[in-house]
Amino acid sequence: MAIEAGDFKTGLTVMVDNDPWQVIEFMHVKPGKGAAILKTKMKNLKTGSTQERNFNASTKFEAAIIEKKNALFTYEAGGIYNFMDQETYETYELTADQVGFNKYFILENMEIMLMFFEGQVLSVSVPDRVELTVTETTPAMKGAPTTQTKDAVTETGLSIRVPQFIEQGERVIVTTADGKYSSRA
Repeated sequence: MAIEAGDFKTGLTVMVDNDPWQVIEFMHVKPGKGAAILKTKMKNLKTGSTQERNFNASTKFEAAIIEKKNALFTYEAGGIYNFMDQETYETYELTADQVGFNKYFILENMEIMLMFFEGQVLSVSVPDRVELTVTETTPAMKGAPTTQTKDAVTETGLSIRVPQFIEQGERVIVTTADGKYSSRA
């Protein structure tokens, strides 16, 4: 199925240079002269690298068929993340590079989605928001404004900024797109 660059949407996966790429951001630009171009930020799903690329708005791409399967995160050992398909009990191993920034959002026995391309597991897809426990933070400063934030570390090792009233041991909700504090759990 052919997709024109002008029809790009965030999250769309297309084939570019024989690799599956996912559109992270895009912007239509109409210069004073000439055809419209599409400025994109894309992620190579095989390598995990991101690139900014420009395309003519009429350039056609083939859709990349990405299969998704539910899996259970079982454990991490030596930089290898182990997942199990709950239907077939098949196990999958992903490297820290394949998991990437998502390592801060997965906990043991958490259900996530594995992304496959042509039978090969590419990466993990986590929910938009996750609930994590704060393991380290400083005590609240007396008289500090409610808008003031402080440093905190979650159980997965993610460093975030939280409001002054959040204490060690509390559960917080973090957005996985940017790794920022959203609210108390």
